[in-house]
Amino acid sequence: MTMKWLKTLGAGLALSAAATAAHADTLRVATDPSFVPFEMMDQATGEMIGFDMDILAEVAKRSGFEYDLSTMDFNGIIPALQTGNVDMALAGITITEAREEIVDFSNPYYDSGLRILVRANNQDVSSISDLEGAKVGTKIGSTSYNFLQANLEQDENVTPYPGSSDMYMALMSGAVDAVFYDAPNVGYFSSTRGQGRTKTVGPLYEGQQYGIALKQGSPWLDEVNAALAGMKADGTYQSIYEKWFGTMPGSQ
Repeated sequence: MTMKWLKTLGAGLALSAAATAAHADTLRVATDPSFVPFEMMDQATGEMIGFDMDILAEVAKRSGFEYDLSTMDFNGIIPALQTGNVDMALAGITITEAREEIVDFSNPYYDSGLRILVRANNQDVSSISDLEGAKVGTKIGSTSYNFLQANLEQDENVTPYPGSSDMYMALMSGAVDAVFYDAPNVGYFSSTRGQGRTKTVGPLYEGQQYGIALKQGSPWLDEVNAALAGMKADGTYQSIYEKWFGTMPGSQ
């Protein structure tokens, strides 16, 4: 084996290692395109925008990684992380004990809960007990669907939809009597497309926290947590929050 060949081999290995390292710094990130205003398609540009998308961009900048973003139905996100098809996901993902057993979560970055949405003229529903026997729309794979199954004695009329737009369309058309889903999403719909035609009712159920989900054993967990902490400390998080939701609770 000649010295020249060894040098060539060494250079090739170095280039291969550099390419691998560069590839490792480009993370495959998944989101659900229908969870407004956290993530949604900008019809004018074809780009994904929203609260989560701004959080992701800032976390990536501070952590030092690039990312390739893909969209999928919410119920496919956790399995994609499990199988290693994606490295990270932001989609208003509630941190639960069951999910923590199969993926890693960042520290919480958003406090949420579940809420009932009905048509504006509905006077019959004011709490979860009023949904017994009613036709209720929710989202496949969501904690809201799990909550309904656990808390309704009659849940045969609960319909899980693949996307939030589907369940809102069902509500507006009268196919379901109510929607039960994440509070910020139903609130945003009620104040935009559903304004004057829908309303939120009842208390906030099952206080929840959203986290950035990563595949188990991800080397980026500490960097992501440090980025989130820095964003909260220097006011960046508050600016992003108020861009999408208005005044941040506790900021005044």
